[in-house]
Amino acid sequence: MRSRVLNSIVTVVLISACDGGAESSGRSDADQLSELAGSWSELPVMPAPVTNNAVAAATVDGRELVFSFLGLDSTRLFSGIHDRAFQYVVGDAEWSEIAGPGAGRIAGTAQSVNGKIYLFGGYTVAEDGSEKSLPDLDIYDPATGVWSAGKPMPLPVDDAVSGVWRDSLIYLVSGWHDTDNVRDVQIYDPFTNSWQAATPIPGAPVFGHAGGIAGDAIVFADGVRTHDVAPRFRITGAAYLGSIDPQDPTRIEWRELPPHPGSPLYRMASLGVGQRVIFAGGTDNPYNYNGIGYDGRPSGPSVAFFAYNVETGAWETLADKTLPSMDHRGFAVLEDRLIIVGGMLGDQRVTNRVQMIHLNSN
Repeated sequence: MRSRVLNSIVTVVLISACDGGAESSGRSDADQLSELAGSWSELPVMPAPVTNNAVAAATVDGRELVFSFLGLDSTRLFSGIHDRAFQYVVGDAEWSEIAGPGAGRIAGTAQSVNGKIYLFGGYTVAEDGSEKSLPDLDIYDPATGVWSAGKPMPLPVDDAVSGVWRDSLIYLVSGWHDTDNVRDVQIYDPFTNSWQAATPIPGAPVFGHAGGIAGDAIVFADGVRTHDVAPRFRITGAAYLGSIDPQDPTRIEWRELPPHPGSPLYRMASLGVGQRVIFAGGTDNPYNYNGIGYDGRPSGPSVAFFAYNVETGAWETLADKTLPSMDHRGFAVLEDRLIIVGGMLGDQRVTNRVQMIHLNSN
């Protein structure tokens, strides 16, 4: 289990970007992106601080809704893992608490398709520190406020990357299963409530990585690899792009990308938006769930904000976030707005603050 190696020292691997043209360039001119994003602002705070929560957004009956599901409270103890859920109607003065799915866990992931929210996986932590990856697929209908159960994951995973392809299929990429990382890519079809296996990732499997789907491309980066010798858990700067075959979405052609600008990061907020997969926050010192690194050092949050442009084949550096944060499971996205819900701030403080930034059309 991730929590069983208490004396491990994490090796932070810093990899330089490759030189070359747009197809292989690791960095782009930040000046060309000065108009991509507006300034960061904040929405009303949630009723309670929460971190390692799954987030999503949907528009239902003309109302723009932002959701937070599951997570860990401000104690940062195993007993603070819960199944609470919160909803914000954009324009309202405050959030409201809604029914949770019924099984508390952390490190799940959520996506919205056709007005419903699909909540995948996560893991539980027992009093003795033992962990279990859950196969749960919980489906929330914001129009009725009712939860239902989808077909469980064939391979239960947590700390995985998820993304929606062509408003139809949801991909789960790598992640942790009970005792180690897995290379599997699993596809869920919300319209048939069925699962398929896709081409596995080519590199070492990871957990706590970040990424998303833009167009017909999956992009993910960083996370933690496991090793047979100490230190077992080591952050990596590896990044990959997978091209989805539109004729057979289970077929993915993978290739390695140059590392993104800056240091490798763990548990960033991320999602595909338009032609870009966008990343924000995270930490360079991975941990299990309490914000204290596997090396015993407190983890610190990042202001990183960058993207991979699948059309130009280049990493793009955006303006730093104004509020450093970490321990995220994704962005909630409403048209041109990226929203980060909760997480940890400095000194591992679990927060109820909600960060938002507008993206421009260029």
